[in-house]
Amino acid sequence: MSVNNTKNNGTGSFVRDNQKSLAFIAIGVVVLVILFFGYQYFYLAPRAEKASNEMFRAEQYALIDSLHNKAIDGDGSYLGFKEIADEYSNTKSANIANAYLGGLYLRQGKYQEAANALEKYSDSGSPIIDPLVVGLLGDAYSELKDYKKAAQNYKEAAEKSDNNFTTPLFLKKLGLVNEAQNDYKNALAAYKKIKSDYPESYEASIVDSYIARSEAKQQ
Repeated sequence: MSVNNTKNNGTGSFVRDNQKSLAFIAIGVVVLVILFFGYQYFYLAPRAEKASNEMFRAEQYALIDSLHNKAIDGDGSYLGFKEIADEYSNTKSANIANAYLGGLYLRQGKYQEAANALEKYSDSGSPIIDPLVVGLLGDAYSELKDYKKAAQNYKEAAEKSDNNFTTPLFLKKLGLVNEAQNDYKNALAAYKKIKSDYPESYEASIVDSYIARSEAKQQ
């Protein structure tokens, strides 16, 4: 995705700025969800326990790029995440399945499908997974060029859990979508917050160029 407005030529390609973090977070959600699912399993009700048993094969497929379609749609013997989310709605397994679906659809470039799945996710109480899922929703909307919704989700993701991993990551993405809307004032505020509040983060090590760009655009 690139920002087509000619006024934004100085910002460069949104995909170029965002691509590495987008790929990382899509992979990260898959891995983190697996870890998260391990302890959720022990709290499952009987109906949800059956769903968790169906999840096993889909989780395995999710880790292999060439098998993502089987992770989503099943393999004829085991259900995929899409059917688990539908058939076992209102269970923790269905909730996790929606997180998986959103991440996998993003990896496939199916951004509207990703948004639809991620909108169904409910907070689990995890300080890492919950902001990641909201951030993934922001990624979906940014790829759909709905920058207003993307900004709302990135802001929510940044505020949902204050830490040196997810917060600066989503502040950076918030700044980028603000730039895409020519809102350099709020973009600059997001970048400066990274530098002042999260100086040990990776984003802080690269944010000076973003700050300089936003300052220049305001002049």
